Amino acid sequence: MIRFGVVGTGWITDAFIKGASLDKDFKLCAVYSRSTEKAKEFAKKYSVENIFTDLEEMAKSNLIDAVYIASPNSLHAEQSIFFMNHKKHVLCEKPLASNSNEVKNMIKASRDNNVALMEALKTGFLPNFKAVKENLDKLGEIRRIVANFCQYSSRYDSFKEGRHCNVFDPAFSGGSLMDIGIYCTYFIMSLFGVPKDVVATGEILGTGVDGQGTLCLQYDGMEGVVIHSKITDSVVSSEIQGESGNMVINKISVPRNITIYYRGGNIQDISRPQIEDDMYYEAAEFINLIKAGKIESDINSHKLSLSVMEVLDKARKQIGVIFPADKKI
Repeated sequence: MIRFGVVGTGWITDAFIKGASLDKDFKLCAVYSRSTEKAKEFAKKYSVENIFTDLEEMAKSNLIDAVYIASPNSLHAEQSIFFMNHKKHVLCEKPLASNSNEVKNMIKASRDNNVALMEALKTGFLPNFKAVKENLDKLGEIRRIVANFCQYSSRYDSFKEGRHCNVFDPAFSGGSLMDIGIYCTYFIMSLFGVPKDVVATGEILGTGVDGQGTLCLQYDGMEGVVIHSKITDSVVSSEIQGESGNMVINKISVPRNITIYYRGGNIQDISRPQIEDDMYYEAAEFINLIKAGKIESDINSHKLSLSVMEVLDKARKQIGVIFPADKKI
């Protein structure tokens, strides 16, 4: 049994607990929030007795073995390192940090303390991502992947009315690339590795973060195109284009329906059954790491998390998005 604490009481933490609870070795033992009332309210939903409003007390506590961190992006590195320095395993929401320098410091803390660190980006663990990976050879020579994820933010209308929103605030390392574009970038790099070159454009909002953008990742003989937005929706699927056929993926972050269209006219559905509470898969991977005494996943490896963040750093530099966290480098 792995005893977990959670940092953050938003909807994503609810989704994580719901999925993780499907693993027999998961046990929720503690909840952190800056607000006592929020901590109590959230803990009550899951019959959890232990609440914290002080991170140091939680990190020093012998009540937990691991922590799931779902705080604002700008706090990920500091909080993760703090828990790891107290010998707690860390599963941290995407993006793992604000920039690659922070990711390097997190990896060092993981190694120095011999504790597991994993980015909580579920896509690579899903059965349908594995279906994509295992059927790529059917497409022949691959020439392009178009990863499209555009989702009108539930906070954008409020933002346009002048209200403060963390996701559009550079102080919280927000913006479309960090929140949405990372899924597309992770997907492409999980399959094809580090690109030779990165070319990025973006629409910068009044706060200085990007509302939408495009990345072109250059590889030998092919290109990866990332289309991301938090200020528009899209009904267009993602696609991997090969010389022998095309693979259409319904949703890049959570693929469920995957179809291959062969040049000869044949069509093949390669979709696989997948648990609805799909954060189960990342939770199970993380729990297995701890049980096996490993400090990193073979799928969401430290190297992959760092490489993706280095690409996002390059993209942000090109479009002119600077976070306060970048100035600490």
